[in-house]
Amino acid sequence: MNSRHLPHYLMVLPFVALFAAFFLYPIVSGFYYSFHDWNAVTEPHFVGLANYERIVGSRDFSRAMWNLVTYVVITVPLGIAVAFGLALLVDSFSGFWSNLFRSVFFLPVVLPAFLAATIWRWMYAPNFGLVNMVLGWFGYPSVNFLNDTDTMLYSLIAVDIWVSAGFNMVILLAGLKNIPVDLYEAARLDGASRLQQVRHVTIPMLAPVLFFVMTYGLISALQVFDVPWLLTGSSFTNYGGRQNALLFPVMDMMGRAFGSVRFGQASAYGFILTALIIVVTAGMFGLRAMRRKA
Repeated sequence: MNSRHLPHYLMVLPFVALFAAFFLYPIVSGFYYSFHDWNAVTEPHFVGLANYERIVGSRDFSRAMWNLVTYVVITVPLGIAVAFGLALLVDSFSGFWSNLFRSVFFLPVVLPAFLAATIWRWMYAPNFGLVNMVLGWFGYPSVNFLNDTDTMLYSLIAVDIWVSAGFNMVILLAGLKNIPVDLYEAARLDGASRLQQVRHVTIPMLAPVLFFVMTYGLISALQVFDVPWLLTGSSFTNYGGRQNALLFPVMDMMGRAFGSVRFGQASAYGFILTALIIVVTAGMFGLRAMRRKA
């Protein structure tokens, strides 16, 4: 080693040490334990692919994946549509009103998950919740949204859209500000209506931003955990809600790790989820590349 470069190596050494300790080591050790039966007390026992087979073949995994697919298919496009509408609304104002609406719509993003879940548990309460109160005004009976298997998943979707719409709105709003005004003026001169301007100018110019928002939303949705966990008042031994209507893969993984104390299975679960996220993300970029070539 050249002594002249020694100070440079010493400067990056703390980063390398932290990277190895908190990133590389957990990945390598998790991969190792995913092939072992281990409860953090006894010696790990090698079981090969048995952990992966038990997870994929379990009812909980099937239910969690079904819930996840339904959740992603509804939440991501609907959440982007809501955020896009809010961004257009805020962009139509200026000065005080623009800042006010932007702050109000962004507020749910900065709320801790515990507080957001608590607010919506109160909103969904069957006896005194605001949602049921509004339904009562229109003559509808009270609904136990968080205990009815027909409404639990859709109740969660509404909460998550409420929480995430503000973040997506800010990203889309930044994209709207970068669209040249000349394009809208040219469209108006050609007789384009406001809706036609959005369709033929705004959406095409926002394509890269929409791609980022969709990709980020997909990755976040695949890792959904905190809000459904808190909405159902879950613990490591009792989670997923009634008939597992709000069971998701990360919840199932956490339950296997800290409820059933099967860290080997939980490690395998983590790698299954990682592979799923990589495949979905790669698919998104692949579709984008194909569309550019077309």
